[in-house]
Amino acid sequence: MRKILSVLVALLLLAPFPAAAQADSGTVTRVTLTSANNFYSRTEERLLRRTLTLAAGESRHVRGRLEATSSVTQIASMNNTLKCVDSTGAVVGATSTSSRNHEGSDTTYYAKPGHLPIYADLLFTAPAAGTYTCGLYGYTASSALTNYYLTAVATSTWLEVSDTDQVGARWWQNPACNSTGTSSTCTYVGAGSSTAWVFYNDGTPVYKWNAAANATSVQALANLELTTCYTGTASCSSSIDAYEKPRGTNAVVDVRFEMIQLDTTAHTCRATRTATSHRTIRDDAHHYVANFALSGIPIDPACGTRTFIMRIFVQHVSGNPIKIDGVQSTTSLTNGIAMNIF
Repeated sequence: MRKILSVLVALLLLAPFPAAAQADSGTVTRVTLTSANNFYSRTEERLLRRTLTLAAGESRHVRGRLEATSSVTQIASMNNTLKCVDSTGAVVGATSTSSRNHEGSDTTYYAKPGHLPIYADLLFTAPAAGTYTCGLYGYTASSALTNYYLTAVATSTWLEVSDTDQVGARWWQNPACNSTGTSSTCTYVGAGSSTAWVFYNDGTPVYKWNAAANATSVQALANLELTTCYTGTASCSSSIDAYEKPRGTNAVVDVRFEMIQLDTTAHTCRATRTATSHRTIRDDAHHYVANFALSGIPIDPACGTRTFIMRIFVQHVSGNPIKIDGVQSTTSLTNGIAMNIF
């Protein structure tokens, strides 16, 4: 039955969307899930795909939205993963994952009760000329449940891929931070330090990206994955135990995304920012992804350069400490993309 269902969801709707749908350079094609698809505990399920023939060095922006319901009222993890494979099925380049616990079929914490949507982004660059298949994968797991499943919702689950080369685009990812939070390069806020600048002072080498000479503007995107550190969690280092509070305390952070154009002395010339926003991360959700987008960023000629840096401000406001998730093996949980718009 699973096999038949997988074949059915392979019957996809492909429709080109104008640049305004995603603001990439050029048009974007959206592949939409046409039939609901169950995915089961500890079995990664490819829900959507798009195959591309690329020249060496060509880049595509891949974006996915996974919306899922649950067969149970209990909590289970839920991942939305984007990755691209070559003609042999081997994964090529980085994998991008956004994660959050699904809080059950009866939860009212989502815009539509019981329906959890998670977004992820990936910049894929072909290392060699060839055919590649980029896909959206669903995954769930639970330490307490076995006989359950999540269901990817038809129409609301989709995969978008830019149709043309995103010339000069750049991918950011922060340092390694393993699932237990014991990596020496993990960043915590609310545990001795109240603020962090992701991609700026978190151990990531500060990359100075140059917009193309003929670009008219810049688009910048970022996904920030956060994990709550409550008493007894296995996801955070024991070194911060003194700061942890009982499960149910939750956490509140302020976050802001910035794209900074530098002057000729490498100082700030022009800053484009999102508004600072309050985000509550429920301990039951445990993981939380904040999605950011800045489109139509002007390139100010008065700055004397076309050089930018990217950063995300995170400030702990109250409640449990927060771990800023990083690279786990080849999978990126916190990442950013800058693209030239021509």
